[in-house]
Amino acid sequence: MAMNGAGLPPREAMEFDCVIVGAGPAGLAAAIRLKQLAAAAGRDISVVVLEKGSEVGAHILSGAVIDPVGLNRLIPDWQEKGAPIDTPVTEDRFLVLGPAGEMTLPNWPMPPLMKNHGNYIVSLGALCKWLGEQAAELGVEVYPGFAAVEVLYDDNGAVVGVATGDMGVGRDGEPKDSFVRGMELRGKYTLIGEGARGSLTKQLVRKFKLDAGHQPQKYGIGLKELWQVAPEKHRRGLVQHSFGWPLDWRTGGGSFLYHYSDNLVAVGFVVHLNYANPYLSPYEEFQRFKTHPSIRDVFEGGKRIGYGARAITEGGWQSIPDLVFPGGALMGCAAGMVNVPRIKGSHNAILSGIAAAEAAFEAIEAGRAHDKLVAYETAVRNGEIAADLKRVRNVKPYWSKLGTWVGIALGGADMWLNTLIPGGLGYTLKHGKTDAEATGKAKRFKPIVYPKPDGKLTFDRLTNVSFSATNHEEDQPVHLKLADPSIPVKENLPDYAEPAQRYCPAAVYEILVDDQGHPRFQINAQNCVHCKTCDIKDPAQNITWTCPEGGGGPNYSGM
Repeated sequence: MAMNGAGLPPREAMEFDCVIVGAGPAGLAAAIRLKQLAAAAGRDISVVVLEKGSEVGAHILSGAVIDPVGLNRLIPDWQEKGAPIDTPVTEDRFLVLGPAGEMTLPNWPMPPLMKNHGNYIVSLGALCKWLGEQAAELGVEVYPGFAAVEVLYDDNGAVVGVATGDMGVGRDGEPKDSFVRGMELRGKYTLIGEGARGSLTKQLVRKFKLDAGHQPQKYGIGLKELWQVAPEKHRRGLVQHSFGWPLDWRTGGGSFLYHYSDNLVAVGFVVHLNYANPYLSPYEEFQRFKTHPSIRDVFEGGKRIGYGARAITEGGWQSIPDLVFPGGALMGCAAGMVNVPRIKGSHNAILSGIAAAEAAFEAIEAGRAHDKLVAYETAVRNGEIAADLKRVRNVKPYWSKLGTWVGIALGGADMWLNTLIPGGLGYTLKHGKTDAEATGKAKRFKPIVYPKPDGKLTFDRLTNVSFSATNHEEDQPVHLKLADPSIPVKENLPDYAEPAQRYCPAAVYEILVDDQGHPRFQINAQNCVHCKTCDIKDPAQNITWTCPEGGGGPNYSGM
């Protein structure tokens, strides 16, 4: 029985008022707010949240320093209710790194929005787990381990829900003994909070042309390790950011070190995916960064206890697509609401979830269904999210066009002017090329020889992947789809030295050579940490990331 739908039993269907995809800050905020509004109005409203991770928080990865503005609005008494937020920021440090030294930037020239006073260092995964508990207590049905793989439409083309993936399908595409048909979850409105480069989001943007009139979305890859450091090295509440070495001035990115909880340090490195050199490996740059004299001392005598990676939306205000379509809306990072200079997006994700819920509840109360939630679009375009993102909209384009040193200086000045001038500056810079188009031909560059890992401070990718607790059922179809299987060897290898070997942070892609010297492209899908970088950076746009069987992927703990 081939898995093309023919001959399969029909899916069972469940009806809800609102279907939410993704148990991240946006999705859970929307679910909680819907239940709050219903309770206040003395109404009953049915809400379901689908999460592809094995549990809520399993696929959540962020720095994270959070601005509590969204949480304050959603659950004002979050402290009394025991939210896992207990490390206020006590010190901000900004460093410029050179090959052997550092320069500390003073805090006083920084625009007010760049200061972290009043913010908290957290595990965003732990916070989402707590939000999931709050949602469940309010009566939200939360289904972890169920991946939404298909958008459902009515005869008019409006979105009416999603379907979860079939379970128990073998690599050959045939049902195994354990086969279970997916479910249809239908709702009056479907809210999408998949995070950066979500597979359903990508389809919806294309079908409804949501990106028309907007700049292309831009991305970075964020890599993170969680360390338990020696007590004498720990400075609880310290937030440290840097840029410069090991990246050259043409390559955007930077680092973070966040000291929180019991001797924990989150160390991360972000590389903007519009880099040109196909020989560059973001993962290896991260490992090299930790060897800097100003950085490595923190980790002496400590141990790494976690690893992960994920894509970050970096396009900002000018790249946010139309947010609504018939029957639903995009929220949070699915829409690209990260404030890049602040390296923060969870506050806007929660605010967008609140706004989407309020628009959906109003529509449901009015007896509407499957139309556009125009009120949500208006709330985002004219509210706090807009104010947050408009002030920083030119920082990323300046950095990309002019390089690190000039770009950051002009971006800083631009932020100040947008802060001081009522209504802000009257211009918005464009991004130009997509990150895939920005990749240069290999012949223009020299290969980069990275140092071998020492196994103490620096690690190879496969060793680190084991610290992400990534697991996939091996006998299932490969979820990384090639539109043309010949392109990696015939085009990407001669033209770009096949960069998938290097941009992937989990060693999913390899070029193997047989005894006759013939290269072969291999996909190790079981290693995938669901970062989506391949879907973004592949020069030919030949790779499509799709959801594997529900519950597969990383199982981040404390990240």
